[in-house]
Amino acid sequence: MATTRTAKTHWEGNLLEGKGTVALESSKVGTYDVNWPARAEQPNGVTSPEELIAAAHSSCYSMAFSHGLAGKGFTVEALDTQADVTFQPGEGITAIALTVKARVPGLSEADFQAAAEDAKKNCPVSQALAGVKNITLAAELLS
Repeated sequence: MATTRTAKTHWEGNLLEGKGTVALESSKVGTYDVNWPARAEQPNGVTSPEELIAAAHSSCYSMAFSHGLAGKGFTVEALDTQADVTFQPGEGITAIALTVKARVPGLSEADFQAAAEDAKKNCPVSQALAGVKNITLAAELLS
């Protein structure tokens, strides 16, 4: 069964001096301020589309990785994923760096790395972001 999730943004003013809010409508968990300086300078308590993409990518990747490992008979004790999304004004999103650290008992390093790459390739958000030319992954299996 397909699901649809909705966010709404209200914007006032021009790009450089304007400001807006993005509301997570489906979950109703919050409304967040957005503006150009949060994208191109310092966040100063304001989010950006790139931070929201990083949140989506890190959470989706974690779910895909956990699911893939479970399908191979492994139980994830802990999985911590960070996504760093790089935005270059005038160019757009130029890179995404995924970093994952996981504790998975009984999993070899080789199988861990293969599963990590598989999750990167098959995570629905990774697939949606396929236009980003430089998506990297650093995966560390913790003992």
